[in-house]
Amino acid sequence: MSIVSSSTWREFIAAHPNAHILQSEEWARLKADFGWSPIFVINGANGAQVLFKKLPLGLSVAYIPRGPIGLDFENLWSEIDNLCHQKKAVFLRVEPDIYQPTDQTFSDKMSAFLPDARTVQPPRSILISLEGGENEWLERMKQKTRYNIRLAEKKEVVVTPSNDIDEFHRLMLVTGGRDGFGVHSREYYQRAFDLFHDDGRCELLVARYREKPLAALMVFACGTTSYYLYGASSDEERNRMPTYLLQWEAMRWSASHGCTSYDLWGIPDEDEETLEAGFTSRSDGLWGVYRFKRGYGGKMVRTVGAWDKIYNPLLYKMYQLYMRGRSL
Repeated sequence: MSIVSSSTWREFIAAHPNAHILQSEEWARLKADFGWSPIFVINGANGAQVLFKKLPLGLSVAYIPRGPIGLDFENLWSEIDNLCHQKKAVFLRVEPDIYQPTDQTFSDKMSAFLPDARTVQPPRSILISLEGGENEWLERMKQKTRYNIRLAEKKEVVVTPSNDIDEFHRLMLVTGGRDGFGVHSREYYQRAFDLFHDDGRCELLVARYREKPLAALMVFACGTTSYYLYGASSDEERNRMPTYLLQWEAMRWSASHGCTSYDLWGIPDEDEETLEAGFTSRSDGLWGVYRFKRGYGGKMVRTVGAWDKIYNPLLYKMYQLYMRGRSL
């Protein structure tokens, strides 16, 4: 068991094609530029990228996003505990890349942790299978979604790659203001794009009508899965359904990069019965997003959520109170 360099971690990730993008070396470099300190730990076939964020008085919080990696990751806890003590971590938050339901084996691995309902990453998502050809993708979609993809093409919407992050950020600001969610800085999106795009693992796709940008998204590929992490749309020409064609082209890009699954990344954290009963009448929060994403015919999944290991109970309670309404 050892702490390893970023280059060794990159090799480790390359040998694990199912590892989540949030455990990639590029993601660690992105977070390092925006206030986090990554450390990589490997024990045989198991590993974890641990992110530390400084707090006042020399304290910190530790976070493992969508990890650890490996079937026996509990063998990492001793080394990670030592790291957390060295960094004076108040607690360690782990959000495993494991879907429900789980068995006793998972409970045993997390026996020293407490579940926390407030997650950093959205726990529930929709995974679109990219197996088969494009006709099979279309067959799995809702009829209205197929129709809107074709309608966008008929209404002269064109989707092309772009490297214009300024344009993308302007669209993000419009979307954030309209839908009430936080938007990263322009520099954040630029760095994310540069880190993954340079080796062909990210594309910025923009849907335009007569050269006017109507919608855009960043799609990322990591191993066998691609991810829709950031997306935006303007308030103009919405009747041309640009976002539908945009997602279709993201699926095509993903398949061309060897991905067999496309993660639509984030829907309301409700069971499928509740979602299906309420999506026609609700538009608050992620409900409108669910109405859009469900049309692509994917499989709804939920991770096991967030688990905290507490090193300083009093400060942990104080931190929880302070962080209400904020993000980790």
